[in-house]
Amino acid sequence: MDTKLSPELLSLLEVQSAPFVLIDEQYQIVGANQAYCENYGISQQEIVGKHCYEVSHRSDVPCHQHGEDCPHQAVFSTAKQHEVIHTHFDRHHRPEYARIKGHPIMGEVGVRYLGELIVPIANPDELNCDEMRMVGHSPAFLHCVEMLARVAESEASVLLLGESGVGKELAAQYLHKRSSRHDKPFVAINCAAITETMFEDELFGHERGAFTGCIGRKQGLFELAHGGTLFLDEAGEIPLTMQAKLLRVLESGEYRRMGGTETLTADVRIVAATNRNLLDMAETGQYRLDLYYRIAGIDLRLPSLRERRIDIPALAETMLKRITEAGAPRCKLTDRALDKLMAYDFPGNVRELRNILLRAVAICNNSVIDAEQIVLGSSLNNAPQIDASPVLPNSGTVQEMQKVVAGIPITQLEADYIAELLKIHHGHRRNVADILGMSERTLYRKLKQYGLS
Repeated sequence: MDTKLSPELLSLLEVQSAPFVLIDEQYQIVGANQAYCENYGISQQEIVGKHCYEVSHRSDVPCHQHGEDCPHQAVFSTAKQHEVIHTHFDRHHRPEYARIKGHPIMGEVGVRYLGELIVPIANPDELNCDEMRMVGHSPAFLHCVEMLARVAESEASVLLLGESGVGKELAAQYLHKRSSRHDKPFVAINCAAITETMFEDELFGHERGAFTGCIGRKQGLFELAHGGTLFLDEAGEIPLTMQAKLLRVLESGEYRRMGGTETLTADVRIVAATNRNLLDMAETGQYRLDLYYRIAGIDLRLPSLRERRIDIPALAETMLKRITEAGAPRCKLTDRALDKLMAYDFPGNVRELRNILLRAVAICNNSVIDAEQIVLGSSLNNAPQIDASPVLPNSGTVQEMQKVVAGIPITQLEADYIAELLKIHHGHRRNVADILGMSERTLYRKLKQYGLS
């Protein structure tokens, strides 16, 4: 600890339970409490004299030179408190998202310091699932992470808004992990994937004999999620006939299994997500307004990828690492490939980026992904589907014959491509279906069509 600091400043450091540091006008640390030193893995004797940016950002230059909102710059230029969200690196060089509260602190003989209080928001591992991870340092992304961290502490229902592919299920999982219910179940349902006739059975379950062919009791998702979080993805697709029943259980906390007489209690936190405007749907009678207000206790919009383009390089690197962990060869993007990604609008957002990279990994040469392997848009998905066994006509024009014959090599190319993808991904059909931009069911039909396994 810097003994030149006044007793008042020394006391200010030690009364802070969260990491706290004093920084002079030249970005040099003049004092830090034990929590700050432990967080960044430097002793109190070693930390004095180091630049703040080399400790927390692991950088050689101040953060404003990287385009970030710098609390040091703001506090010393305005003499006012300034608060930002930054990506810092802990003692193990792992990134963590933190809220930085900068305060002007006056020392002896008019010397001004920056007092920084560090409030950790999230470890990126919490923004993670088997296939994707929420990564970034753009202002839009960091603001979103901060809001998620604040909302997670509440018991209120949450409605996640945003375009398709922005990572709403990842956000829902993060809300659960950071909540008081983190040690209880997280149960998800895609409302668009359930037929209207099966919706009640999925949510509430059934008793034996509830309907023809029913031979046993089934627990519904409310029962499975008891004590935890129930995630209603694509909440705008809930059938109108089911909305009243869903509203009733959300209001009373009580429900019955289909065919049952026992009243059960549902202790769940609802997190819903949609890319539709539910208020507009309510005005046209497609959605119950009272249900909207029940699930939208707090609404939170997730930014699109084009709103945070500067996150694309870090996202792409993280996704490529995840893809190669699944058995594909380790690949690297060239500058030309990265420039092509940065210039694209990504209507499918993060999910589309992942699919583009999966496809690029499959077709690149020598584990290097260049611009030619970055296939944007739906050009591959729109390729014509041609029968594997075309029948040659007995009569017709030369042009008709040429069209049919041309289908044979195109079909063979598709079969070879699918076979190669299956080999690379060790027969993992879901990964291959994602690359091809089709459902697993469609892929299964093609496997049968081409005699692949």
